[in-house]
Amino acid sequence: MDEHKNAPIGIFDSGVGGISVLREAVKLLPDEKFIFYGDTGNAPYGTKPRETVVSLSENVVKRLLDQHVKAIVIACNTATSAAAAYLRGKYDLPIIGMEPALKPASLIRKKGIVLSLATPGTIAGEKYAHLVSLYGEGVVSLPCPGLMEFAENGEMDGERLNEYLKKLFLPYRDQPVEAIVLGCTHYVFLRDAIQQHFPDAALIDGNLGTVRQLIRRLQEVNLLAPEGSIGSVLFQTSAGTETIEKMKRLLEMK
Repeated sequence: MDEHKNAPIGIFDSGVGGISVLREAVKLLPDEKFIFYGDTGNAPYGTKPRETVVSLSENVVKRLLDQHVKAIVIACNTATSAAAAYLRGKYDLPIIGMEPALKPASLIRKKGIVLSLATPGTIAGEKYAHLVSLYGEGVVSLPCPGLMEFAENGEMDGERLNEYLKKLFLPYRDQPVEAIVLGCTHYVFLRDAIQQHFPDAALIDGNLGTVRQLIRRLQEVNLLAPEGSIGSVLFQTSAGTETIEKMKRLLEMK
């Protein structure tokens, strides 16, 4: 059992966005070993058919299982929506997913609106519809095709991104936007650029909640690494070595 406690935790995303989740995980679980897999060669997931996303996600899960991971975090809202239930039904280990942070946004909202930014795939999913049914009062769902690619390409600011966001937010300029949900892990890296358009709005993501759920699940099955273990991060990708270097830089970003 002790050997299994020292097994790595697998975290995967359609690209580099899940590094924003990995950063929280490394911070809260310094004794753990992590394998991060970015499926950049097949990105984006958010505009692909559900069946394709399920297949791609399972391929990554199999790669991680071959490396004897003790738990898997799906650090991608689209993959969680499409594949999490299927993967949990098929594989016997803790599998933790993401969800857009509509619940915490609903606690902040008073009388204004909440802009929920997510991929078309996430917004079209049953999981998202269920969240909206519970916490959707005042929520405006904004599908953002193409937005994750800015983060994927390292374009965290600049005129091109600004023009994209200007067009996206134009109908809501004069509305009381109280919160913005970053419903894709890539969008966390675009936080500063998004905040400039609504300086007074609270920007909320689900990363911390996801890592806390990972901790709870590992505690439940007694698989947390022993205190004082040497933590580490191993990066893997379906793209080239330049993507690995990008991942390392993103992990070190403040």
